[in-house]
Amino acid sequence: LRQIQAFQLVRESQGTQATPSGWRPGKIVLNPGPDLVGNVWKQWKTEMAFD
Repeated sequence: LRQIQAFQLVRESQGTQATPSGWRPGKIVLNPGPDLVGNVWKQWKTEMAFD
């Protein structure tokens, strides 16, 4: 169910938002772009997955 919700969010935002591993509704989403390349670790930590 979580993955379907993540897919729906990405689809509804037309790709302007992405969901990291372990994402759940209400958690941080990523905004893909050149400035995010190599900097995902600044916005999302592995401890945030599946909590």
